[in-house]
Amino acid sequence: MGWRNDPARTAPVVVDVREPWEFAHCRIDGAISMPLSQLPARLAELPATQDVILVCHHGSRSQQAALFLARNGFPRVFNLRGGVEAWALEVDPAMPRY
Repeated sequence: MGWRNDPARTAPVVVDVREPWEFAHCRIDGAISMPLSQLPARLAELPATQDVILVCHHGSRSQQAALFLARNGFPRVFNLRGGVEAWALEVDPAMPRY
């Protein structure tokens, strides 16, 4: 994610919608743990004016979360295609996989 380190852009908020045990096993540095089931109750914790990147294991749950946020006033949401599995394979090979 090049834009995470781009000083010309506000850093995105990375929200991991996996379950706590999954987040404890591996995660992208700086990600916020917010399980998909808690997302509706925790919307106020997310900045609607900032880029929000949603992450899960393979990308399905985070896609559901992205659609939910988009329908609820978050115009700048992105799904990390392939989830932490793809991140481990393409960006951080030292990340534990499951």
